[in-house]
Amino acid sequence: MKPETPDHQVETPSKSQLKRDAKALLKLCRELVALTPRALDALPLEADLLREIEFARSIRSNVARKRQLQFVAKMMRSRDVSPITDALASLNNDARQLTERHHRAETWRDRLIEGGDPEVAGFLQAYPFAEAQALRQLLRNAQRESRLGKPPASARKLFRMLRDLDSEAPLPPPSAD
Repeated sequence: MKPETPDHQVETPSKSQLKRDAKALLKLCRELVALTPRALDALPLEADLLREIEFARSIRSNVARKRQLQFVAKMMRSRDVSPITDALASLNNDARQLTERHHRAETWRDRLIEGGDPEVAGFLQAYPFAEAQALRQLLRNAQRESRLGKPPASARKLFRMLRDLDSEAPLPPPSAD
């Protein structure tokens, strides 16, 4: 039979749970130290915490950096880190979406260059807002540069055009062949 605990007594977390929490905070500190200064400024960090993170970024010795990371994690134990983790997750989500947009534009560029006019017609049907004349001209130039072994200047321009179109409204996903 289990001894009953009074209502006013609060159970403390287990030693294993405390260790898991400490490791999670240390991992968060590593992520914060790995961010660029611009990304750090976008996070809701208090001045003293930000100063210690920047100091950790400047340390080159592995042992000293590890010690500083543990100190930053210790500072964070007494604070609510949920706004920081939420902002970091949002930052990572924005980066992931940007990467997906770039991959989508690259895929369309490659498909248009390889497929020629049938692919352009399919693209224009799915995305009628695109400038057909400019798209076809860039495509012809990119194909000619590829054939002649020249630098892919037109392919880059085509990519930028597709990327800009994707920022206005998402490009249709390329159909699987």
